[in-house]
Amino acid sequence: MAELNLEIITPEKPVFKDQIEAVTIPGTMGSFQILKEHAPLISSFEIGIIKVKQGSTENFYTTSGGTVEVNKNQVLVLSDSIEQISDIDLNRAEQAKQRAEERLKKQSDENIDEARARAALNRALNRLNAVKKYS
Repeated sequence: MAELNLEIITPEKPVFKDQIEAVTIPGTMGSFQILKEHAPLISSFEIGIIKVKQGSTENFYTTSGGTVEVNKNQVLVLSDSIEQISDIDLNRAEQAKQRAEERLKKQSDENIDEARARAALNRALNRLNAVKKYS
């Protein structure tokens, strides 16, 4: 029983547009769920998992953060990047994790942007953990 209209967009392309029952977002202060008749809201969100419930189906997406707007049963998710868990290339995610770990080990030797390397590591770990948990 669809109750909400959800649209998920990245800078590259639209990712999802359909009616849903609920969506769970990894908020900066903890995950939160949006259901029918949710109060108007604009919020940022962090690296984590977005869960979309449509009837008896649940789809999971990894995200690197963004913003969400809720107004009159319309939910708009603007994500920096998002990937459906079933589309994640496990080898690529593992290689990204290893590269980020190597950069962090070398930070004292070279001019490494630690914040950027940690963000890359967190994104890779999020993708790997999501595949393990939801596949």
